[in-house]
Amino acid sequence: MDERVIKLLDKCEAMSLLCSKAASYWNVIKISFQIPLIFTSSIMCIMNALEDHNMKLPNIIVNGISVLLLSMNNQMRVNENLELFKKLSDEFLQLAHTIEGQDPETINREIINNWTQLYDSLDKQCLSEAIPSKYKQQVIDAFTKKNRYLPMKLNGCSGMSPTYRNSPPMVRATFSEQV
Repeated sequence: MDERVIKLLDKCEAMSLLCSKAASYWNVIKISFQIPLIFTSSIMCIMNALEDHNMKLPNIIVNGISVLLLSMNNQMRVNENLELFKKLSDEFLQLAHTIEGQDPETINREIINNWTQLYDSLDKQCLSEAIPSKYKQQVIDAFTKKNRYLPMKLNGCSGMSPTYRNSPPMVRATFSEQV
């Protein structure tokens, strides 16, 4: 296979893995907001069923907590990020499967350019700032250790780098050795 095809395949697989990890992260955030909302809604239902007039203040507090949680959820765009990363993970994986499934003898410059254009359009949709650094680092480490190509978002331009070093450890000199 052409080296450009191999690079593109590796980048698609890396981005699919990265987007999958990001989708899992945003799913945990989504669930973290949903559970307290379920509790506050249940509490509100019970409090409204009681005919005690002393429930006005607790009712206001529970309402306030619900509104705060909903506002935070909307401000963080949790649902949008979750759906975006799910979609991108699937589309990067689909592109990788298309590349793998193509007969190497039929791959020409036009096909590679079309794949590259599709990859670039998917890459532009990926909000790298919405992906925690630890997931970026996990993908960098997994692909670097296997000598596979990384997407531009992960190959050093993002400020991320592999966690291992090939250089010898640094030795600190003491004051007496410096004289």
